[in-house]
Amino acid sequence: MTERLYYHNSYLREFDARVISCEPEGDRWKVVLDRTAFYPTSGGQPHDTGKLGDVAIIEVADGEDHKVIHYAPAPVAPGPVRGQIDWTRRLDHMQQHTGQHLLSAAFVELFQFPTVSFHLGTETSTIDLQAPLVGAQHLERAEKRTNEIILEDRVISIRFGTAEELAKAGIRKQVEREGVLRAIEVESFDRQPCGGTHLARTGQAGMLLVRRTERRRESWRVDFVCGYRALSVARGDHTTLEKAAGLLGCGLPEVPTVLAKIVEDRRAQHAAVKRLEEQLAEHESRALLSATKASTPDGVRNIVAVLDSASASYLGLVAAKLAAESKVIALLVSRSTGNVVFAQSAGGDRDMGVLMRRILEEFGGKGGGSRDFAQGSLLQLHRIDALLSALQTIARLSD
Repeated sequence: MTERLYYHNSYLREFDARVISCEPEGDRWKVVLDRTAFYPTSGGQPHDTGKLGDVAIIEVADGEDHKVIHYAPAPVAPGPVRGQIDWTRRLDHMQQHTGQHLLSAAFVELFQFPTVSFHLGTETSTIDLQAPLVGAQHLERAEKRTNEIILEDRVISIRFGTAEELAKAGIRKQVEREGVLRAIEVESFDRQPCGGTHLARTGQAGMLLVRRTERRRESWRVDFVCGYRALSVARGDHTTLEKAAGLLGCGLPEVPTVLAKIVEDRRAQHAAVKRLEEQLAEHESRALLSATKASTPDGVRNIVAVLDSASASYLGLVAAKLAAESKVIALLVSRSTGNVVFAQSAGGDRDMGVLMRRILEEFGGKGGGSRDFAQGSLLQLHRIDALLSALQTIARLSD
């Protein structure tokens, strides 16, 4: 059994201990101490890192018989050793975990939405709420209430007791475990069973920002940041907004309005371009039809054409209009993009998908399609003229 010093003091940065065992495991070593301030991964909170003597501790986990396993890239000699916690990482975890307790308690106080899981990530942290709906008004009110508690700088204390004793004291989440349990208590606000590392006062959390929410099956996931992470995120958001305002030539408050107008203008322009493309495709298809005579006894027109600057979508639009006529086979190529479209009128004798696959195997490319309509593209644009020659040969053979 390892004595867990962080149970009583989360601010312990250095400590003295004794190495009980050090055994190899693959390319690393498993170190067990008689006492430790290193927190092992548990309850949604990641492990601490740091050093034992001069050896780095890269992972910490719970082991059998209540032992804490410290993983190191090199052995640590048995006997006395001094441990050192990576304080930057520890403080960040304390801020996020304490922030989670406050946010979860706020959701319960305001809306009776319990937290069913918690995860402390490398950039943001999340809680999953059991709730019918978590909307913008829920997030705003819970965020505000959490920051009220932070600014009031309330005392955070550790208390121990059995499940029954903690239940009588009014813990937020009931547990069914035997023996003495540990709970984190926020003065006159929250009391929650927890084995993690926490701040001593709420003010040390700095601030909490809710980032977003999404539906997750039977729960709602809420992303948040706290402490120095919140400061970094707020600075990043402000920098992004400043850049956007500079590009748009407006003040920060006007960015949403200006962007909305740009989006609306772009939508209108896109619709206008689509209309023009439709008209142009109609004109171009009519010109191709007029220029091509029936080349088979039953009146089928084989149209082989290269459209110099056609996009894939425009090429498909022209092909579709050609195929809408009766007894037409259209083999179209875009010289600038290498796109290829084959289409035929409904009920045609050829299989455009099979023809497309055969051509692409010969000339190199990717694509496919159905019996009446197929699309693809050449990977080597310098072979377009050779492709056109092959398509013209195919058209003549079908005459």
